[in-house]
Amino acid sequence: MLMSKKRPPPNRTSRGWAIALLQEAGAIRECEDHGWMQDRTDPHAREYAFDIARRYPPPGLSPESAAAEIREIIDSIGDTCPECPPR
Repeated sequence: MLMSKKRPPPNRTSRGWAIALLQEAGAIRECEDHGWMQDRTDPHAREYAFDIARRYPPPGLSPESAAAEIREIIDSIGDTCPECPPR
């Protein structure tokens, strides 16, 4: 009889968690052509992401550290794709 083991959840870095949270909140998006992350400059989406990060930080991070990780990601992402031609 074939038996399968339940897989453990994948390990996620705090950076990966922050990027996923910002995407889910709508604060960042991915360039359809090249895959670069782009800041949508939506203040409501940003504030929503910070609120979620402070209320529900991932295991091992304090609310302040989670918010700092969100801030670091936002500060490192531009609002245009470096590979797309200027419009």
